[in-house]
Amino acid sequence: MNVKRNMKRGDWTAWKGGKGWMAAGWRLCREACVVGLLGLSAWSAQAQGTAPLKEVTFLLAAPPGELAFAPFMLAQSKGYYAQEGLKIRWIAVHGGAAVGKQLAAGNGDIGDALGDTPIVLRSNGVNVKGVALLGGHPLHQFITRADRNIAQASDLKGKTLSVMSYEDTSYYVTLGILAAGKLSKSDVTIYAGGPNGVWQDVASGRSDGLVGTPEWGARVEETGVKVHYRPTDQLTPGMGQAIIASDKKIASDPQTIAKFVRATMKAMTEIEADPVAASKAYVSAVPSYADKLDFVTKVLTYYAKYVFPSRLRPGEFDPAIVSHVQNSYVDKKVVRSAQPVESLYTNQFIPAAQ
Repeated sequence: MNVKRNMKRGDWTAWKGGKGWMAAGWRLCREACVVGLLGLSAWSAQAQGTAPLKEVTFLLAAPPGELAFAPFMLAQSKGYYAQEGLKIRWIAVHGGAAVGKQLAAGNGDIGDALGDTPIVLRSNGVNVKGVALLGGHPLHQFITRADRNIAQASDLKGKTLSVMSYEDTSYYVTLGILAAGKLSKSDVTIYAGGPNGVWQDVASGRSDGLVGTPEWGARVEETGVKVHYRPTDQLTPGMGQAIIASDKKIASDPQTIAKFVRATMKAMTEIEADPVAASKAYVSAVPSYADKLDFVTKVLTYYAKYVFPSRLRPGEFDPAIVSHVQNSYVDKKVVRSAQPVESLYTNQFIPAAQ
């Protein structure tokens, strides 16, 4: 396989065990300009004279400024976590697989990944599962430059693609896309660019396309480059962004997980119902987007139309889809064998339909 790391300076701090990775993650959160949100819950509790909030460490698969995390940031800024008695500490690590590994090791309470992630991790002895799904459609999009004439997966032969990292689920989705075109990883060059390089390489022409979040495509378009978007489930089975937790945490502290899921689903459904209003609330809450209302509105509207809608309750996993995705991973030899489907997710924390 032609794979190349392309980590641009400042994208990621080297992650180390124990306090090192936690401190590095906190610096990354601070650099993403969302620190103002982190103190909101504590202030609310003090102002209202309520009981102290329970501190919860939530691991993000990328810097918190990514718009994929809008449901989390809006739930925080609107006080939904505080209303549930929670104070959230956000820590960024390097991809969804890393989130799961850290949670299983006890270095965090809950985290963000894809619904696919437990399929990969549990087959390797990392016991985490999905506790809520952020949307009925895949988070990852297959985004290609319009001038590279990529009409179908088979057109990728000899091309270059970018993903965030080789540990991130976007890489595994890329393998599925290649398989849909009867190609393998040896037929393409894959760059791991980090959260900035992944889209910058497409904008500069170094890469022909990327597999990643809708906002990365929008960032490429901001540079004047036209791109085509394709939901990845048109080519390979996949799931949306998910909240995940370790088996141990689910057993020992289900109340905290239920509270976090309830607050997050409330924010997600608000985005789906009115992305314009949600975008205004988001730019007011996140200083780094204060002058980017049009950009945020474009991206959140995409999420509201193409990612969040589901025929099930908000957050609910469909066991048939989970099974289909896992079978695809086994067929493509991403994992050696299938795990019991019920071990990969739980719907016990999904709020009842209103």
